[in-house]
Amino acid sequence: MAGGFVGGEAGKRAELYEGRITGYFILACVVGSLGGSLFGYDLGVSGGVTSMDDFLKEFFPHVYRRKQAHLHETDYCKYDNQVLTLFTSALYFAALVSTFGASPVTRKYGRRISIMCGSVSFFLGGAINAGAVNIFMLIVGRILLGIGIGFGNQAVPLYLSEIAPPKIRGAVNQLFQLTTCLGILVADIINYFTEKLHPWGWRLSLGLATVPATLMFVGGAFLPETPNSLVEQGKLDQARLILEKVRGTKQVDAEFEDLKEASQAARAVKHPFRNLLEPRNRPQLVIGALGIPAFQQLSGMNSILFYSPVIFQSLGMGSGASLYSSIITSSMLVIGALVSMSVVDRMGRRFLFIEAGIQMITSMVIVAVILALKFGHGVMLPKGLAVILVIAICAFVVAYGWSWGPLGWLVPSEIFPLETRSAGQSVVVCVNMFFTAAIAQCFLAMLCHMRWGVFILFAGLIVIMSLFVILLLPETKQVPIEEMSRLWEKHWFWKSIVARGDARNPQSQQQVSR
Repeated sequence: MAGGFVGGEAGKRAELYEGRITGYFILACVVGSLGGSLFGYDLGVSGGVTSMDDFLKEFFPHVYRRKQAHLHETDYCKYDNQVLTLFTSALYFAALVSTFGASPVTRKYGRRISIMCGSVSFFLGGAINAGAVNIFMLIVGRILLGIGIGFGNQAVPLYLSEIAPPKIRGAVNQLFQLTTCLGILVADIINYFTEKLHPWGWRLSLGLATVPATLMFVGGAFLPETPNSLVEQGKLDQARLILEKVRGTKQVDAEFEDLKEASQAARAVKHPFRNLLEPRNRPQLVIGALGIPAFQQLSGMNSILFYSPVIFQSLGMGSGASLYSSIITSSMLVIGALVSMSVVDRMGRRFLFIEAGIQMITSMVIVAVILALKFGHGVMLPKGLAVILVIAICAFVVAYGWSWGPLGWLVPSEIFPLETRSAGQSVVVCVNMFFTAAIAQCFLAMLCHMRWGVFILFAGLIVIMSLFVILLLPETKQVPIEEMSRLWEKHWFWKSIVARGDARNPQSQQQVSR
């Protein structure tokens, strides 16, 4: 749980950590991870709603008429409308901005308060969307949803990483991804049934976003703050009490001492965002704050999730059939998350990244070849090829579900030292949301103009992502957060950069070795 500057006694004390899995710890993890359901529900519901005829007739009649003209035909450009995609991407632009407001709240008032603030904003956004009568109301609702996601995605991964024992930190942190996947699956199932409720089914789909927000707020009221955050706020007695409850033992001296030392070093840092630029934090900046969150979206996965109903309808499937296919793909995402939770702390992060990269590249090439040969000629796709296409997309989704999906949040949340953790997580969410919004805004236009080539583009990006992991990311499984800096000191590429940073800043090096 501890984090921050590392070395000397802190590294030795990590071996003395004691504790067991307690009911209190399980409750904290379950409630904390609910934040992922907000993100997941929106990912699933927005794509389904934008394929519903009643929604399109109400707000996007031009898209509806174009869709009806190609109802049973394949057409890359059925849904190419920038205002329609703005409905999806406005949320992620709002999340991008709001995460910088979430950072000082998370650091000063704690992870729990940030989670609760996010749930309130998400609730208001869901309510406004459900009652929308014009596009302006839709966009305002999406912005409020985005603010909620900005706060939640900033605080929840930190909360789970900090409250978890090092040996199971990977599995615990991936509860965020599991609840995200479950949120997507629930949204797809709801869309499947609400699509049949004319003409207000889409309102029910959007309005039900208030349910996970309510659960998150009520649960947050009973959620314990992390000991890391309490120590950071100077509440030492309360921090130790929570640590004892979470670990189920009074023997927490070693871990508590690490927490206090990390907090003392963190308080010495007056400008955490500026501190991210220090050479000794360069690995965390490049890998955790920039590379992984950007590549997580450049894989093309969220485009598949946003627009899977639209993609399947473009393949000539009816509205109901396309939503049913979306349920299948989101089920694959849940399966992938469960697989990842069960093996991530045994097989490691690098193995899952690399194996999934191979599987995702293969799947994207298969999709591209089928579309290049048979798709976009104004006729229905043959049933056999449509089945292969769905299988290939499912193989892509399940691979993402046990790799870039959960690890894209896990790895950044575990590699930042305490003094830059909140600021670092803000940059993670900001970069993630920027690329999410950009891909969401551009994907349908790219599909229209690049056609099958867009999937070759994603395959090429996954090759680059996989090489990035192979060359620059050391294995972090079962490494206590307070020992994470030792990985960079031993890494073939990062050790010289980190050493230069320590040489320039001998005062921080003294803090590290204390």
